[in-house]
Amino acid sequence: MNLGFCLIVFVFGACIGSFLNCLIYRLKEKQSFLSGRSFCPKCLHQLAFFDLIPVLSFIFLKGKCRYCGEKISWQYPLVELATGGLFLLIFLRFTIYHLPFTIYLFVVSSLLIIIFVYDLKHYIIPDKIIFLAIAVVFLYKIIFNFQTSNLYSPILSALVASAFFFLLWLVSRGKWMGLGDAKLAFLMGLFLGYPQILVAMFSAFLIGAIIGLGLIVCRKKTLKSQVPFGPFLVVGTFIALFWGKEIIKWYLNLI
Repeated sequence: MNLGFCLIVFVFGACIGSFLNCLIYRLKEKQSFLSGRSFCPKCLHQLAFFDLIPVLSFIFLKGKCRYCGEKISWQYPLVELATGGLFLLIFLRFTIYHLPFTIYLFVVSSLLIIIFVYDLKHYIIPDKIIFLAIAVVFLYKIIFNFQTSNLYSPILSALVASAFFFLLWLVSRGKWMGLGDAKLAFLMGLFLGYPQILVAMFSAFLIGAIIGLGLIVCRKKTLKSQVPFGPFLVVGTFIALFWGKEIIKWYLNLI
């Protein structure tokens, strides 16, 4: 694969990551992302184009606003790097498929990144993003799968996964899981289908348990502390997307 083309894909992803940071902030503040230029959330000064270069601006400014000197959150370069890395991985992994599929994965991955960061920061999964993602996945499958029978597996996977998390929410009265997790599970099932949804859910619970125990051991959290589960579900989704088939094959070989 041409190194220059890979660099273009990564830079494109990083630029999308910068836009996602803007969306995440404006979602919380209930501001439109269609109007108004980017500004510093601390001093509200409008940012010039050279303040918005993904990752590089953060480095050159040494992590501080050019105008007020306040620290810039590490969220911004990390989201830009993560989005660039994900776009590159999608390109390298799925470039053998048709272009609409790659664009589709770019869009869904971007929405999942918003869900990851927003839930991690605010302990809630925004309905606007989750419903938009479900609509994108459903429309893609209708347009490009052609046969209605191809929708049975993802729809059934979505319903079963969502029902599982809904029952957890119902039994625990919202203490173990939120309704947002049930909606996210529906998206995961629709997006991944069977059996990849099993890999995603198992990965999410495994990673969540490891990190949760680590936080308790380090005394950052207690057993009663609230920990958002959405980020783990998003990570599980990406694991299943990129390596789900290999993990399933490896597991079947073991048994």
